[in-house]
Amino acid sequence: MVQTMNNTMGFPILSMLIFLPLVGAAVILLLNRANEKASKMVSLLVSIATFLLSLLLFTNFDKSTHLMQFVEQHEWIPSLNMTYYLGLDGISVLFVLLSTLVTILCVLISWESIKTKTKEFFISLLVMEGAMIGVFCSLDFMLFYIFWEAMLIPMYLLIGVWGGPNRVYAAVKFFLYTLVGSVLMLVGIIVLYFYAGRTFDILELMTKAYPFKMQLVLFWAFFAAFAVKVPMFPVHTWLPDAHTEAPTAGSVILAAVLIKMGAYGFLRFSMPLLPDASRAMTPIMLTLSVIAIIYGGIICLAQTDLKRLIAYSSVSHMGFVTLGIFALNTQGVEGGILQMLNHGIVTGALFLSVGIIYDRTHTRVIADYGGVASVMPIYASLFIVFTLASIGLPATNGFIGEFLILLGGFTANQWAGVLAASGIIIGAGYMLWLYQRVFFMETNPKVAGLQDVTMRELITLLPMVILIFWIGIYPNTFLSFMHPSVLHLLERVNGGGAPAVAANVMTQILK
Repeated sequence: MVQTMNNTMGFPILSMLIFLPLVGAAVILLLNRANEKASKMVSLLVSIATFLLSLLLFTNFDKSTHLMQFVEQHEWIPSLNMTYYLGLDGISVLFVLLSTLVTILCVLISWESIKTKTKEFFISLLVMEGAMIGVFCSLDFMLFYIFWEAMLIPMYLLIGVWGGPNRVYAAVKFFLYTLVGSVLMLVGIIVLYFYAGRTFDILELMTKAYPFKMQLVLFWAFFAAFAVKVPMFPVHTWLPDAHTEAPTAGSVILAAVLIKMGAYGFLRFSMPLLPDASRAMTPIMLTLSVIAIIYGGIICLAQTDLKRLIAYSSVSHMGFVTLGIFALNTQGVEGGILQMLNHGIVTGALFLSVGIIYDRTHTRVIADYGGVASVMPIYASLFIVFTLASIGLPATNGFIGEFLILLGGFTANQWAGVLAASGIIIGAGYMLWLYQRVFFMETNPKVAGLQDVTMRELITLLPMVILIFWIGIYPNTFLSFMHPSVLHLLERVNGGGAPAVAANVMTQILK
């Protein structure tokens, strides 16, 4: 079975994307600590170069096939049959682009806010970027695991060194939660390695058939890692603490990219490797998703901290993502993937916005605000765009993602669809109430005289605004990337041709 295409680029573009940020981190390491501006400039130039390089993936990607593209494969550890194996399909390519874009924005938003250990901060940021791209590109299970674990170190440092007053507690909690789940995933990887004839080749592992009982055990081993990373209810409690204490860049990376890797793990590994178990566990996964949607929304109504409210909203929004994925139909899965991208854009933008006003007021308590719209009108205009996208207003990216997920959810289970729809109402309630308290009401003396967004901050937020309306108005630009890969995935999971009909219908609707 041919599952890959030749690398038509003529050079190892994926390796360059992974290692360019690491080279940039090494260059910063050699710079004089006192020269903070040089560290910032190297980070910015390297992150821009990486993003521009990633655009070649966007423009050269063949959207007519599910096969892995831009493939690189070299011997690594022959005695263990481990290879340096990279490739992208329509599911993973968009997240590489998101990772490279978000890194630029994190560099820009940290330009003035990081006052201590500047050199080390930007080194951590670039190492994080290389590891994130490596996760989405890996086609060797052990290579994937190494990148997966490598992300823990820079994120632990971002939270633990540059975070808030309780940063050490939040960093340790984040590290322990994710490490425990990852160890169980490693056990599952080793089981697959020996059962499949000593191979870590993910594409080869997908061609094997595994006994149902073995699939169930492996499903829960992988669940331990992926559910924590999403995070799904009830293993979500690390996320609010991590978001609250992390610096703005750390919160943006967590929201935009890192928590997407849990859902990506379900799509890349749990479903195609363990199709029978995935079908059997669908009722449980749908139930947990609906609980996360409603619980996360209700908890948001009780929050008094800006970042903590947005953090809990991520629990609710990622519940929609897992609901769509485990609907096991084309509308749901494509909606789930698109909503992963949407959530990264919108919630990342919200955390960027919170960071901007926090740098001016040094408070995240909602009650300390009020009347911000009268002193920061441009900022208020941008924030309302992100707010409306978060609640899924038509013509914004949040609408099309939630629409497809609910369509798939109703098809899979009507009760799941009905209950999930109630989460949209709750989401509108807490986001609009937040906006009212912060931007309207009586002007708080603490916000009087605040400077509106600077040109640097405006440049940081505008790409998110553009993407919100681009995806909201013409989503097929991005959905077209994933159609063949999702269809192929569902044929593997469902073992039939039903998804093909749905895919054709949705393609016509969204064109």
